[in-house]
Amino acid sequence: MLPDGMTRRDLGWAITGILGVFFAAMISMNVVVTALPVIVSELHGTQIQYSWVVTATLLANASSTPVWGKLADMMSKKTLFQVANVIFFLSSLTAGFAPNMETLIGARFVQGIGLGGLTALAMAILASIVSPRERGRYAGYFGACLATATALGPLVGGITVDTLGWRWCFFVGVPLSLMALVLVGFTLRVPVLEVRGRIDYLGALVLVLTSGALLIWLSFAGTPEFFDWISWESAVLLALAMVLLVFFVMIERRVSNPIIQLRMLVSRTTLLAALSSASIAVCLFGMPAFLGQYFQIGRGLSPTESGMMILPLVLGNLIGTMTTGRLITRYGRWKPYIVVGSLILTCGMFGLATVDSGTPFWFVLTVLVVVGLGFGAQMQNLMLAVQNTVQVTRVGQASALIAFFRVFGGASGTAILGSVMAMQVVGVSVAEVNGTAPSATYADASGTMFLVAACLTLPAVVLNLLIKEVPLRTTI
Repeated sequence: MLPDGMTRRDLGWAITGILGVFFAAMISMNVVVTALPVIVSELHGTQIQYSWVVTATLLANASSTPVWGKLADMMSKKTLFQVANVIFFLSSLTAGFAPNMETLIGARFVQGIGLGGLTALAMAILASIVSPRERGRYAGYFGACLATATALGPLVGGITVDTLGWRWCFFVGVPLSLMALVLVGFTLRVPVLEVRGRIDYLGALVLVLTSGALLIWLSFAGTPEFFDWISWESAVLLALAMVLLVFFVMIERRVSNPIIQLRMLVSRTTLLAALSSASIAVCLFGMPAFLGQYFQIGRGLSPTESGMMILPLVLGNLIGTMTTGRLITRYGRWKPYIVVGSLILTCGMFGLATVDSGTPFWFVLTVLVVVGLGFGAQMQNLMLAVQNTVQVTRVGQASALIAFFRVFGGASGTAILGSVMAMQVVGVSVAEVNGTAPSATYADASGTMFLVAACLTLPAVVLNLLIKEVPLRTTI
């Protein structure tokens, strides 16, 4: 059953447009992976700034996602999707023309706001026009799109850096963004279920401040340039984050239209899926950036070669996502795939923790396939499990909630891994070693960093086992 005035052909073109800009958004996240060493070197950045080019985007993405989700349940999802697309378009241009690291990080922060809207609204729109049982197939398309973008992002970034220059990395998504504006504008018909009430601006602001305080602490604590894990600076940031969190909960309990419906977290499926999404997110957001650093700086490969080395990760992701998506649509079961996927992912991550400056490339590539398989079996299916438990009037908030935990988990993981790398390579700057001989310091430090990443994925195994499987609905 489709929305009024929308044909199967319209659905196909609308999904194509949404997938196009979703692809552009994801490729913009990953195109910078192989370009980062060159960017940071040319703009004279630091190791902390290296990770914050990624972290700033994830912070804005995570903080804005619940806001977009709430707005999606109050007004037109189509209009909001187009607004997020325009924000993404303009911030991409700004990042491409950035004269220094500060401007680049700021542009990436704004880009993250657009990305938060595009990712949350894409899934909310899909949930508004396709039933959960049929959605498994379409969710597979989104997962495949994500996997392809993850694959092409580093590769396109490497080729672009080696030919046109790193600034063009931020322009690659612009044509797809413009195409999506046209396709979505003419073909998409989404039911508008308007909810009266004021938008919780104060709650949104406090959420951003809380997330920012935690990410700043995770990024800077334990690094020689800033402060120790146990220090007055750490105490102040943690105390600030806790006070803001309490304040946020008080706000959300009192307002009529909260940014995050805290009652949703009472649901066992929603809470466990949200925490599991945060646990595995480090593989989506943190891994590609640090794999690029390992291959380029640690092993001496060019940006293009580094991009090609990440392809096995995406191949595994693609196979895992497409296979489980089709099996779910056919049989209606989803829990076995997320449980097995979490076990495969964690085993692969611990295998990756053994890499150093002398590890054979064939071994690294094989492990990356395993990691991709495990991740692909979980990501979209956790979102599907939660959407299946809520009414269509709250699907925007449900999608945004999982997206928030996913992105915040990825941002936190990236910040932690960035701090681990900074501690391991103290005294050796990216600018000094990039483009020279392979740095054994960076290669060996990557193994320690991947070990920390492996530990971060462990909770997902237990959480997925505890999730109760609910049969998928056949109606929207």
